[in-house]
Amino acid sequence: MSLMGILDRVADLDAFDKVIEPARRAVQGALKPQALKDFLHGSWLGHPLHPVLVQVPVGSWVSAGLLDAIPSMRPAATVLIGTGVAAAVPASLAGAADWSEQGTGVRRLGAIHATLNIAALGLYVGSLAARGKGRDTLGRVLSYSGLGIAGGSAAIGGHMSYAQSSGASHAATAARALTTEWIDLGPLDDLPEGRPALRTGQGGSVAVPLVAVRRGTRVDVFVGACSHLSGPLYEGMIEKVAGEDCLVCPWHGSAFDLEKGQPRRGPAANPQEKLEVRMDAGRVMARVPGRHR
Repeated sequence: MSLMGILDRVADLDAFDKVIEPARRAVQGALKPQALKDFLHGSWLGHPLHPVLVQVPVGSWVSAGLLDAIPSMRPAATVLIGTGVAAAVPASLAGAADWSEQGTGVRRLGAIHATLNIAALGLYVGSLAARGKGRDTLGRVLSYSGLGIAGGSAAIGGHMSYAQSSGASHAATAARALTTEWIDLGPLDDLPEGRPALRTGQGGSVAVPLVAVRRGTRVDVFVGACSHLSGPLYEGMIEKVAGEDCLVCPWHGSAFDLEKGQPRRGPAANPQEKLEVRMDAGRVMARVPGRHR
């Protein structure tokens, strides 16, 4: 088993779920109103905000570690440590917002990730206090210890992202499985007016769920799996969100505008994959966009 593969075993354990679940509910209760959660999720950005924000504390602390090795540069290292401590606050808020809306395995590893980050932050705060009192050697010991723990935590965060698809677009993965040819979704008249309808597209040896929404003679077609956590959008509803007609996921309430598939309400941050549509003798034809062909 690979070193990172051990984390998958950890994600299977339910030993701490009785602690994690109350913490998750507390985070969801604290991060209100909805506009604040959408900001922290990165719905407005079209990309999760947390990985963007963490670049500042991580970059600051790594740079501080290098400068601390040069005696004349240690005052600059102290400034960078303080910058990282300050930047860690919004980064942790965005991470907590995302964590509270993830699947079980990600939440379990996320709890470890957060615990290590808190420990690293405490060591860096202690380093600043020690440096302020002239105890520079202790300050360096604490900051290097914090850097080591933060590095381990970052490795767990990377595993959550790449191995467990935390923050990745599940809709993009499904879109890549579709054929690149035009897909016949049947007659326009068979689609219900103003509500999602399940259709399927050929994806190699398996059928890929699609969702079609008819509004008069216009049809919008999306990959059926929500970009957030693969929720069945064809079981969702059409709702006005931020002034736009949106397709709303039944699992977590993410809303995507029908015009372009952009997220108008989180927790989804990634857009929903939308297919090209044309009419052929009264039949609806759809095809994946050019980036997937």
